Amino acid sequence: MSNSTSSYSSYTSQSYSSSTNGSGNSYSEATISDPSGTTVHRTQQEAGQPAVSETTRLPAGGTAAVGGGADSERRIEDVTDADEEYEERIEDEYAKREGGA
Repeated sequence: MSNSTSSYSSYTSQSYSSSTNGSGNSYSEATISDPSGTTVHRTQQEAGQPAVSETTRLPAGGTAAVGGGADSERRIEDVTDADEEYEERIEDEYAKREGGA
């Protein structure tokens, strides 16, 4: 009797964006499947708003964990704030180096 193992992996991706009278939105979705299950990453953003990302994990032979389940993640990320904080930290670091030289 022989022992055989099968494995597979697949990846699909889709995205779109639209604009009407200067306001628009974008949406992207990526799906990754392998023997352990499927992971779906979704991101959407409306003009002038922070991006909203969601990850859903579907274990092989199980049910989906969505919206706050143990295996999913939802977050709103405003990259503008992160950029401003980074610039402030860099400016502070350069000021320290110039003052200490």
